Amino acid sequence: MKFLFSLTFILFVSTCSFAQLSPLTIEKIMRDTKWMGSQPSNPQWSVDGKTLYFNWNPNKEAADSLYFITLSNKIPSKATVTQKQQLVTANMLRYNAAKTLAVYSKDGDIFLYDVKQAKARPIVKTIDFENNPQFSFNDTKVVYNRSQNLFAWDITSGETEQLTNTQTSNPSKPKDNLNQQEQWLKNDQLTYFEVLKDRKNKKDLSDAYNKSLPKNEFKKIITDDKQLQQLTISPNGRFVSYNLFKAATSNKSTIVPSYVTESGFTTDIPARTKVGEQLGSSEFFIYDREKDTILSIKMNQLPGIKDLPDYVKDYPKQLEKRTKENADRAVDVNKITWSLNAKNAVVEIYSQDNKDRWLMLLDAATGKLKLLDRQRDEAWIGGPGINSFGNNSGWIDDTNFWYQSEKTGYSHLYIYDVNATSSKQITNGKYEVQQVVLSNDKKYFYITTNEVHPGEKHLYKINIDGSNKEKLTTFTGANNTTISPDEKNIALLYSYSTKPWELFLQENLPTGKQAKKAEQITNKAQSDEFKTYSWKDPEVISFAARDGEPIYSRLYKPANPHPTKPAVIFVHGAGYLQNAHKWWSNYFREYMFHNLLVDNGYTVLDIDYRASAGYGRNWRTGIYRHMGGKDLEDNVDAANYLVKNLGVDAKRIGVYGGSYGGFITLMALFTTPDVFVAGAALRPVTDWANYNHGYTSNILNEPATDSIAYKKSSPFYFANGLKNNLLICHGMVDVNVHYQDAVKLQQRLIELGKDNWEMASYPMEDHGFVEPSSWIDEYKRIFKLFETVLKK
Repeated sequence: MKFLFSLTFILFVSTCSFAQLSPLTIEKIMRDTKWMGSQPSNPQWSVDGKTLYFNWNPNKEAADSLYFITLSNKIPSKATVTQKQQLVTANMLRYNAAKTLAVYSKDGDIFLYDVKQAKARPIVKTIDFENNPQFSFNDTKVVYNRSQNLFAWDITSGETEQLTNTQTSNPSKPKDNLNQQEQWLKNDQLTYFEVLKDRKNKKDLSDAYNKSLPKNEFKKIITDDKQLQQLTISPNGRFVSYNLFKAATSNKSTIVPSYVTESGFTTDIPARTKVGEQLGSSEFFIYDREKDTILSIKMNQLPGIKDLPDYVKDYPKQLEKRTKENADRAVDVNKITWSLNAKNAVVEIYSQDNKDRWLMLLDAATGKLKLLDRQRDEAWIGGPGINSFGNNSGWIDDTNFWYQSEKTGYSHLYIYDVNATSSKQITNGKYEVQQVVLSNDKKYFYITTNEVHPGEKHLYKINIDGSNKEKLTTFTGANNTTISPDEKNIALLYSYSTKPWELFLQENLPTGKQAKKAEQITNKAQSDEFKTYSWKDPEVISFAARDGEPIYSRLYKPANPHPTKPAVIFVHGAGYLQNAHKWWSNYFREYMFHNLLVDNGYTVLDIDYRASAGYGRNWRTGIYRHMGGKDLEDNVDAANYLVKNLGVDAKRIGVYGGSYGGFITLMALFTTPDVFVAGAALRPVTDWANYNHGYTSNILNEPATDSIAYKKSSPFYFANGLKNNLLICHGMVDVNVHYQDAVKLQQRLIELGKDNWEMASYPMEDHGFVEPSSWIDEYKRIFKLFETVLKK
């Protein structure tokens, strides 16, 4: 029988009201998260390692404030305004080779920090914005950026020198270009006016003299219509590297209408382009200050620069055309990393189709590139420490460079020896290295991995040769660590499945050698009211998918199952995200909602389907060219697991999720209608051709070149398969997954004559809701759907 929701929600009527079974209510869960308590965040050490700062809100104020503890007084105190203004933390500093001096930028000015005296002083303080300071010229000068140019401040003399001359165009001296009449008039003036003639002669003599003087000029960097990016200098001051980026000009941007506004008029919010639009282009240059020459680094040196992706073989005409063109693929330079002696530099380069990442050794004097490492992935390059900006690689010394790669199927740590021209794998196994920090003495790595269990994070210390790995954290769950600058202590943000994040402090000693256990600093993440409820500890299990791969999941089993034996499967968002773990979930509202469902007799399963984070390359790329393929199969296998192993009624299984989870919900109801009888799709993608380029093109390539992938992956094309009960919820000012997606699907369902669905629109909500009233309305609708359909 077809089911049509009323657009006006009424309070639940159920033979087993959740209000009678549990102190939880949807209003309490969704109304105000402050009733949970206050979780600390963003721990930062002072430069001397004696003070730890963090953000916190124990008094339930409007926003978090800066708090701190010291090693001698571990009771958190709120920082004063003066303390916040003068705050300098260890992560802000960049040191010289001897670690005696450091530089940092703050509020658009540059400061020099004397390590021994523990004092800082401003060296550049102007109304202009200066940033990105670094030591150069063999640590004798501080180089910084201002107005797209580099300047050097001499540490000894205090003199400042401009190092680059960036101009938007190449101006030349204007010519007279006089016509015959104008030239006659000029000659006549100079003939009959002695003062004019005398002044002209003096000016000509002055110009000639000035021209004969030695010039303190250097090569102009002409940007024209391009943007200057990643301007930096080598440690010896000789080489300046930079990118010139030219944005695509022919793309059409989308708009998001906002209907509820202060003015009473509808306003348009400028938004992104769609997948497949033209990308910008960039060029990489080296300015040799010693020779006053600029080299354009040619990317045709990259091995495999002309290689076509395998998917093109599915399109014979496209393959023939592109093979004939034999064009170089477009690439982007991510960053350049110099060795301290400036003899070696590694350039990190990505192809715009994201099938390749190259680490190339650069000879800056000649512009020649030599391969250090190439990672090719016919799906897309990714994984922890690989497809990211920041400190994900670096030099150990002048000849050894560390980096991460997924070449074994899991992100692991490697070292490349420039002299031996070979790499060595430092870590190995069926787990991921998720974070790497090199020790001060460069003899050790501090690495965070999920080696113990895919759903746990622990910190280890390991020798740079891979020997003597020591585990430093002990808590079951997630241990997010920040090591003090002297490496004596570790600030630890810890959480468990039932326990929100708290701050701990422990000595930097291996497990078993610590003088005492980690000391808890904060204790406000759970309010007294929050503690009155016995939060369920979901069992982290795994079961075999149809291809034999283990699917890790969070299982919530009711103590008193409803007689109809209903179940709900939750699908997390983002695709590449982990939620079947042993720490406090980012989906904390959903976690609490699952507790409410269990109190009302539901079995709930939350799985890390194919493409989820934490399980290596093959799991990450399992959805390549077919979203709604293996990822949906994993959810169907989860439903079968519930039926076979937990006695769930196969005709009473619902599914829900937001964003990517909303997309999977649609694919589930459209393509596997005999498995799921009810689904709530929240802010779902309905047509991947509408989504952004960076995310979608990695997985599905581009609509114009791989239409097969888009037709297989977009719910819009499968809407005729809807047989059961569907709820769609979408914010109307969603600048991520546009409301247009929901509207297109709505029209499609209308034209198909479907009447077993409803759509709830939220006029003032973006992708992530912020108003409690919207959260309450959405989850009341979800609960009503499950109560009405799964228990009838």
